[in-house]
Amino acid sequence: MTGRPDEGPVLDVPAVADVEAAARRIASHVRHTPVVTSRGLDRRVGAEIAFKCENLQRAGAFKFRGAWNAVLSLPDNRAASGVCTHSSGNHGAAVALAARLRSIPAIVVMPAGAPTVKRRAVESFGAEIIECEPTLAAREATLAAVVGERGGRVIHPYDDFHVISGQGTVALELLDEPSPAPWCEPPTGPPDAIVVPVGGGGLLGGSALVAATRGCRIYGAEPAGADDAMRSLRAGRIIPVEAPDTIADGLRTSLGERNFAIIRRRVEDILTVSEDSIRAAMRLLWERTKLVVEPSGAVPLAALIEHGPPRGCSRIAVLLSGGNVDLDAVRF
Repeated sequence: MTGRPDEGPVLDVPAVADVEAAARRIASHVRHTPVVTSRGLDRRVGAEIAFKCENLQRAGAFKFRGAWNAVLSLPDNRAASGVCTHSSGNHGAAVALAARLRSIPAIVVMPAGAPTVKRRAVESFGAEIIECEPTLAAREATLAAVVGERGGRVIHPYDDFHVISGQGTVALELLDEPSPAPWCEPPTGPPDAIVVPVGGGGLLGGSALVAATRGCRIYGAEPAGADDAMRSLRAGRIIPVEAPDTIADGLRTSLGERNFAIIRRRVEDILTVSEDSIRAAMRLLWERTKLVVEPSGAVPLAALIEHGPPRGCSRIAVLLSGGNVDLDAVRF
């Protein structure tokens, strides 16, 4: 993109060295997820695609990387009072699991109507759930009240230095593989581009830090019904999502300030997709790769099918962000 406005205020944002430090910190508990390919999907998109399977991560999503890095970074005296957050599901489950691993309490504020499969995951890891209205304002207000009454360290879902650093380890792991683009033998080198789903921007921001040092272009993908990242990037300022309407529940949040500071400097573009494209991409992933991927995780593939590969990109990595699907609610 060209002609962007000024870069805005200086914020406390991580650098690639912080992502590398996070990778070392979390290595013993984070799953090294596989990369898979599908010749059928290659033909469908018109490029060679490698899928990084964070749907197979602990707690079923990439979110465990950032949550574990943030919880593990807390000194003992601050961790003792526990942690809390707000989440529609995956981050809440990740924080709950991280807290259990560190033997500290966790509280998760969840909006009414959050997917049942994600609520059950939070409960299964031992966190207390406090329900609120399904708006960002309600989530933040309820969380603030919890902290005021009961204390605890807030682990923000995406606008957090350590969370962003942890999420960036997905791209670091992908691009530092001995064969980072396993489309053929011998390895052909790094992909031309990475396509990443974007909600709050933690995964996209963290991945962009890594991509910038590996000669790899990076793109975000989001539902047209929750297109605040696309509009924000074009405007040069955050335009909060007001009434998100999408099956991709993990992408209904607005961009965080730290994430946007990275995205506006490092990300090529944000691609938006229709709900029909998201459903079609989920089905294709299930049929062609035999991977269970949730709507948010299918958005990057939907973008490639709807828009085609970015100009000049023939080898593309797609980050499948999660696999927590409420199978009882699936309709194709």
